Amino acid sequence: MTSEPRPPDPVPEEAVQGQVVELPAASRVADMAIDELEMIYAFIYSRVGNRADAEDLTQQVAMKAIPRLRQGSPASAVRGYLFATARSVLGGFWSTRLGLSESELHEDLAMAMPQSGYSEESVERVTRILEQLSDNYRRVLELRFLHGYSLKEVAAEMRSTVGAVKVMQLRALRAAAKVRLDG
Repeated sequence: MTSEPRPPDPVPEEAVQGQVVELPAASRVADMAIDELEMIYAFIYSRVGNRADAEDLTQQVAMKAIPRLRQGSPASAVRGYLFATARSVLGGFWSTRLGLSESELHEDLAMAMPQSGYSEESVERVTRILEQLSDNYRRVLELRFLHGYSLKEVAAEMRSTVGAVKVMQLRALRAAAKVRLDG
C-alpha cells in the first residue's frame, strides 16, 4: 500500500505578492516549545542514562505539554512548563521502573538531600536551617528549591492553592532568613 505524495499546500496569495504572513500565536508557542525539546531531551537523558528511554520520555513530554500551552506565552513560561511536565513524566517513569507509587517515590526523594555540586558544609547548613522551620515551611522550600517543583505541583502535593503556596513560600523564605546558625 504505497500512497502518492501529497502536493504542497497552496501558498497564500498575500505571500506571493511579497507581503509578510503572520503565523497564529498558537503556532509560535508550539515552535518555541519544539525549539526547547533539545534541552528537555538532555535533561531527561541525564536522569535516565538511556537514549531510547530519553527519546520516548521526551516525546511523552511533547505530547502532554504542547497542546496545553497558552497562546502568547513568553518563552520562559513555555520552558518552565516543559520542564515541569518532564519532571512529572520522569516521576511516572521511575515509579513504574521501581515498582513504587509516585507518592512513595516523592517521599523518598524528599528524604534524600542533593549532594552533587554542593559542599558538605553548605548541605549541613541548609539541613540545619530547614530543621528549625515549621513542617509546612520546610516542605514548601524542599519541594520548590531542592526538588524543583512548580508552584502548581507544590499546591497539588500539599493539597492547597497556588496562591496559598506563594504566600507560604514567601513566609518560609523570610523565616529561613531569620534563622540563626551561630548558637
